[in-house]
Amino acid sequence: MIDLDIITDKELLEKDAKYCSFGDTVHYAKEPKVFHNCEGSYMYDSKDVPYLDLQMYFSAANFGYKNKRIIDAVIDQMNTLPQITPKYVHKYKVLLSEKLCKACEARFHEEGRVNFNVGGAQAVEDAIKLVRKATKRNSFFAFQGGYHGKTVATTALSSNFKYRENYGHYGDRAYFIPFPYCFRCPYDKKCDSCDFYCVKHFEKQFDSEYKGLIDPSTNETEFKAFIGEPVLGTGGYINAPQGYFKELKKVLDKYGIMFVDDEIQMGFYRTGKLWSIENYDVVPDVITFAKSLTNGMNPLSGFWAKEKYINPEQFPPGSAHSTFCSNPIGVRAGYEVMSMIEEENFDETIPEKGKYFLEGLQMLKAKHKSIGDVGGLGLALRAELVEEDGISPNKTLCAKVLAEGLKGDLVYNGKKCGLILHNGGFYKNIITFVPNLYITREEINMAIDLLDELLTRCE
Repeated sequence: MIDLDIITDKELLEKDAKYCSFGDTVHYAKEPKVFHNCEGSYMYDSKDVPYLDLQMYFSAANFGYKNKRIIDAVIDQMNTLPQITPKYVHKYKVLLSEKLCKACEARFHEEGRVNFNVGGAQAVEDAIKLVRKATKRNSFFAFQGGYHGKTVATTALSSNFKYRENYGHYGDRAYFIPFPYCFRCPYDKKCDSCDFYCVKHFEKQFDSEYKGLIDPSTNETEFKAFIGEPVLGTGGYINAPQGYFKELKKVLDKYGIMFVDDEIQMGFYRTGKLWSIENYDVVPDVITFAKSLTNGMNPLSGFWAKEKYINPEQFPPGSAHSTFCSNPIGVRAGYEVMSMIEEENFDETIPEKGKYFLEGLQMLKAKHKSIGDVGGLGLALRAELVEEDGISPNKTLCAKVLAEGLKGDLVYNGKKCGLILHNGGFYKNIITFVPNLYITREEINMAIDLLDELLTRCE
C-alpha cells in the first residue's frame, strides 16, 4: 500500500509515464511539473515554493484559487443536493439561468434563454445545433487563429489543421477569414489608416455567385453563422481594434448571418466586462461560455441565445442534453460567481489593474528588444517575443522563458519563487498574461520584476 503522504514527485512522474495517456496537454513538456497546493494567485510545489500564476487554469479560475466563498457554496450544495438527473428541476439551475439572462438583457436589451452543458466544446456543439435548427444550414465562418474546442464539430471550427490532421475528412470545416491581427496584418496594412480593409475584403466575397457564398437572385448565403472570439485566446490574446466588430456586424446583418460570440476564455470579466464583446458595442445572437462560470470548481458550460432562436417552439425538449449538463454542484458554484460579480465593482477595478499591468509590460518592451509588441484588454494581456529584427517570431525564447519560470529558482524580496506563464499565438511566441482578477498591485509589480529577471536570464 502506497503512503500517499510521502509519495515523491519522481514516483508520481514514473507512474504518469506508464499509466496515463499522452493525449492530453501535460506531455507537451518533456519534464512535466508537479504541484501540490494552490491559493489565491499562487501554486505550490512539493517544497512549498510559491509560483505566481499568470495563467490561472487557462482563465478558468478568474476569482483566485481556493476562493472561500465559492468553496463554501459548493460544500453546502454537496451536503444538500449533490446529484440529480437533469430530467428534473432544481433551484440553482433556474436561479443561475435567471441571473445570466438578466445580465444579458441589461447589456444587450434582448430577451433570451440559457442552455447548459459540461465543457466549452460541448457548449459550442450545442450552439451549432441551435444555428443549424434556426438556419437549416451547416456552414460557419470563423477566424484564423480562433479556437473553439477539440470535439469533432468544434475542431472543424478551429483554424488549426494539426487538430484535424489525424482524423480523416471534415465535411463541415469552416470558411476561415483573417483576424484583425494588426501587428502582423496579413494585408500589410497599418491599423490607423487601413479603414478596416480586412472587413471590406471579406464583404467582396459576396459580390458574385462564383465565389461560392451567395445566390444573388435570392440573397441567400451558404454560410449562415459566424463564430468568433472578440479577443483570441489560444491565438495569443490578440484584441481586435475598436470599430472592427461594428463593421463586421454590418456585413453579417446585411446577408442574414448569425453572430456566435465565443466567450469561453474571455467571459466573466477577463477583459473588464462580463462579456468581451461589450468592449466593441455589438449585440451577438448567441454567446457561449464555460471555464470561470464556476471558477474552475466544477465542469459547467452553456450558451445564451436570443429568444427568437431558443424559444421552446424553435428549440424544443431534447434538442441538447447530457447527463451532467446542469449538475447541481456546477450551477451552485455558477450562482455564487454571478452573485459575486453583481456585488463587485469589476467594471472599474479590472480596467485599472489592466492599465497598470500593461504599463509594466510597456516598460519591459522599452528595456528588452526581444519584446516586439504588447497589448490586450483588461487583464487579458500579451507580450510578443521577437528576433533581433523586431518582427520575426522568437518561439525558442518564449519556450525558454516559460521553462525557466517553472524551475522555482527566481528570487523576489529575498525569497525563492517561480512564475507560471503560458504561450500562445500563431507562432507560439506570445506570452499570455491571465492573472487572478483579484491580483494586487504588489503582485503585478512582482510579475513584472520576475518577467524582467527571466528575460534577462534567457536572452
